Amino acid sequence: MPDNNRISSTLSDADKAAVIQKFGEIRALLPFLINLTPKERLQLPKLSDDGFDDKCDTYMDSNPKLVPAFVEVPEVKKDRALLAPMLDIDRELASLAQAVSDTTILIGSEIYNADLAFYQNVKQGAKRGVEDAQGIYDDLRQRFPGGNAQPATPPAPPKP
Repeated sequence: MPDNNRISSTLSDADKAAVIQKFGEIRALLPFLINLTPKERLQLPKLSDDGFDDKCDTYMDSNPKLVPAFVEVPEVKKDRALLAPMLDIDRELASLAQAVSDTTILIGSEIYNADLAFYQNVKQGAKRGVEDAQGIYDDLRQRFPGGNAQPATPPAPPKP
């Protein structure tokens, strides 16, 4: 038997509200969060994990005379201390976001598969003259404009 009902659950309004409230609580714990524009995301230089920053950190500490006056070392150190926990949070959040997205896609797919099965059954019912099926079929088939636009009932044979 095909596995066509992988999601069988409900989400109460209270649970939904609680989840959304938790997101608000998370935002409150991270009041420094910002949103970049798509252009900013593309234009900002990106830090890699190739060891360059570790070397710069060491050299800045051992050679303070080479640090530009406009670079505030305590602020850079503060940013470095914030990066590791933010990366951990980002990984967890990305995993959760992917699971929510995948679940939502699967729920929609299960609904659409049921809708298609109903539609095919209505189409067969209309072909067989089942009461009310033709009107429902005519309404639903508009979803498939490139398909067979012919009525489900066969045309009447020509009169001799």
